[in-house]
Amino acid sequence: MSPTAQMLVSFLLFLGLLASGFEVPFAIAVPGLVYLYLQGGIPILSGIGMATWGSMDSFTLTAVPLFIFLAECMQQSGVSRRIYSGLAKLVSALPGGLLQTNIVGCALFAAMTGSSVATAASIGGVALPQLVERGYERRMAAGSLAAGGTLGILFPPSVAMIIYSALTDLSVAKLFMAGLVPGLLLAGMFMIFIGIRTRFSRGLAPAEHGPSSFADLLVGVSDVLPFAALITGTMGSIYLGIATPVEAAAVGSVAAMAISAIWGDLSWRSLLSTIDRSVRTSGNILFIIYAAYIYAYAIGIAGIGETVTTWLVGLHLGQLGFLLALFCLYTVLGCFIESIGMIVITVPVIFPALAGYGIDPIWFGVILVMFVELGQISPPIGINLFVIQSVWDGKLADVVLGTIPFHIIMFVLLALVILFPDIALWLPAHSGHF
Repeated sequence: MSPTAQMLVSFLLFLGLLASGFEVPFAIAVPGLVYLYLQGGIPILSGIGMATWGSMDSFTLTAVPLFIFLAECMQQSGVSRRIYSGLAKLVSALPGGLLQTNIVGCALFAAMTGSSVATAASIGGVALPQLVERGYERRMAAGSLAAGGTLGILFPPSVAMIIYSALTDLSVAKLFMAGLVPGLLLAGMFMIFIGIRTRFSRGLAPAEHGPSSFADLLVGVSDVLPFAALITGTMGSIYLGIATPVEAAAVGSVAAMAISAIWGDLSWRSLLSTIDRSVRTSGNILFIIYAAYIYAYAIGIAGIGETVTTWLVGLHLGQLGFLLALFCLYTVLGCFIESIGMIVITVPVIFPALAGYGIDPIWFGVILVMFVELGQISPPIGINLFVIQSVWDGKLADVVLGTIPFHIIMFVLLALVILFPDIALWLPAHSGHF
């Protein structure tokens, strides 16, 4: 069997295990172990020890549990609900009302979690009951939350970007900067669409009047200000070269505990729950990464990476053809697994081929994240669609139909980033700190 055929069989085995109900780490690791055994029997498995050490011997990965703890601390203490309430006072006067709050809330919460599913689930759980109660059109409400949730892996501190950095030895700070402008553009395009759509179809959203008084405005500002200061300080220290992402995450975690204690309801019990949830989530992510390293080790032993790279370059697809093929791949994967799983499975295989197509790896990191975002809301079974459907009593079809306009907007931004790479590359290129 040729290496390419072996790789195909391994990938089909992975999909088969996923379809049969295996957890993602096992679905990744088992094909790798089977492949290693077929290549060299028991002796070749001795190298797994080195792969195990290599998978976790990364200072960059230390930022993952710290940022997760920061997010869990804010959520468990109730600060995330207070942030949404404050945003509703400040933003709801815009055309579209609370639909605008959904996008801004997702963008801000994304800066805490770095996770698409976590953002959609957290903001959706807070917002959807209010939206339904106030008479917002269900499809538009669900679509804004499903699409807004995808901002979670584009805005820094994106866990997806951290994982991509760990797998490729690229600067995570440069990746954060590369994702910032596209993330802001995407959030802005969503808000402009909502404003125009609700202006011409007033039945989609009731009229909201914003703060009723100056005192009400101050309450809204006070609800949002501590969190805005936390994110500005954390991300600003990275962009200015004052701190590494790990250092910024550590200081941010301490600040999050202080904010949660003062503005939220952080008790010893909720702190223990925060630590427990953070350890579980971090362990799950790191286990996926470990499984991916086993898979990558199997690929390296067989020389499949070089073979696939030669094959992909030999197809002479051109940059656009290559990116289109990858988009189709991530659309399929997005129906089955979350963003982290998609990245750790595919990056070790496709990353070596980037040089053959003259693709900047930092720019590709942004494109990769946008592919993953689109895959997670692609009808009919993108994973974010089910997340939103699970937190309300509506139909999945309503979520799908409500998401389609936002899906088109993401295609437009993706096309712009591909045609004008400086949208992503200008900010990291003009920083002399990294």
